[in-house]
Amino acid sequence: MGWRTIIEPFRIHSVEPLRLTTEEQRRQALRDTGFNLFGLRAEDVLIDLLTDSGTGAMSSEQWAGIQRGDESYAGSPSWFRFRDAVQELFPFEHVIPTHQGRAAEKILFSVLGGPGKVVPNNTHFDTTRANVEASGAEAVDLVIAEGLDPASTHPFKGNMDTARLAALLEARADDVPVVFVTITNNSGGGQPVSLANLREVRAVCDRFGVPLFLDACRFAENAWFVREREDGQHDRDVADIVREMASLADGMTMSAKKDPLANIGGWLAVRDDTLAEQCRNLLILTEGFPTYGGLAGRDLEAIAQGLREAVDHDYLRYRIRSTAYLGDGLAQGGIPVVQPIGGHAVYIDARSLLPHIPPLQYPGQALAVELYATGGIRACEIGTVMFGRRPDGTEQPAALDLVRLAVPRRTYTQSHIDYVIEVCHDVASRAGQLPGYRIVEQPASLRHFTARFEPLERNVKP
Repeated sequence: MGWRTIIEPFRIHSVEPLRLTTEEQRRQALRDTGFNLFGLRAEDVLIDLLTDSGTGAMSSEQWAGIQRGDESYAGSPSWFRFRDAVQELFPFEHVIPTHQGRAAEKILFSVLGGPGKVVPNNTHFDTTRANVEASGAEAVDLVIAEGLDPASTHPFKGNMDTARLAALLEARADDVPVVFVTITNNSGGGQPVSLANLREVRAVCDRFGVPLFLDACRFAENAWFVREREDGQHDRDVADIVREMASLADGMTMSAKKDPLANIGGWLAVRDDTLAEQCRNLLILTEGFPTYGGLAGRDLEAIAQGLREAVDHDYLRYRIRSTAYLGDGLAQGGIPVVQPIGGHAVYIDARSLLPHIPPLQYPGQALAVELYATGGIRACEIGTVMFGRRPDGTEQPAALDLVRLAVPRRTYTQSHIDYVIEVCHDVASRAGQLPGYRIVEQPASLRHFTARFEPLERNVKP
């Protein structure tokens, strides 16, 4: 429209209160949870940017769909509406519903993974990597070099390095049951993957006879970036770009808690009949019957409607621009953020902001803790806490130490985001005072969810 003001393409129909806390209350809450932000009570959080997964606001049409939900155990009309909505964008022959994305990953890698296997990805996210490794397989990240440089302005930093992929398949194709591409690339800063790169990955997979799957949680945001940034795509409908992305793959996993705008749900979709049968058998064992897969009929209805809304151009324009507003506000104040700004989140480069804290003292965790203590903002460490522990129990620095400010869909207003910017600037102004942390308790895998920490220095209030 040419105006500077970001207009939300919706109006607020229902509200819920936010609880204001004092800094001392927040610091006590941190001590009680072992400085793990996942352990906080949600009512003690003012602005919750921990994740965009399942935290968005549903539309009036989605709520209307919930009223239509049919709870028949098998063959519910809600199942058919869900299946048709998925296949309208992702025309795979077999759609297998699950209660969320990690359940789809668990089923798929239980069938395709195993000791001695290797699963390449542009960058695995936490549950994907954990499910690969839980099967005994090895997870390998093959993002392009620009994807590891927070300051690079490459328009498609989520792209896979196809030369490295070809070299891996040349050496070990028999050990690679599937190649994955994550769109957008969450661990690398919410960066998109180009259609050209997907075509190149497809060609490499075809050369070695290996199937290609998409982790497509943020498919609509990726398609919008393709439309905005890739030559020859500017006049295309986002839904058509999504269908082309799907046409290049043999299957997909999905968390419907991201771009499909639902609070729960997901699916696994495949073309191969034999693989589909194997996965359905596991679905019945672990999730439920193939026409509900661990979901209520009302959830299937909400996802079906959300898929239609997710590819609306007015919504996507607002979504991407409002996230960029947050990123621009931080960058203009000198805070190092991953460039270009991603679709669902802004990623602060904690390693650059806190150079006095070495990676094995978790600068991302230090920054996330202080953002909550100062302003009640809950963010998520995406770095050495999340990815530093190896399958053999050893530890090494992650490729990047980031703090993700994930923006829930259709939830916060511009004044909320202005407040976040103000708090971040305050914390950044005294970044040199922040202490590092050490882990005092941790589980064997996915430690970031439940580990407990303590500060290493006492020059600030613990």
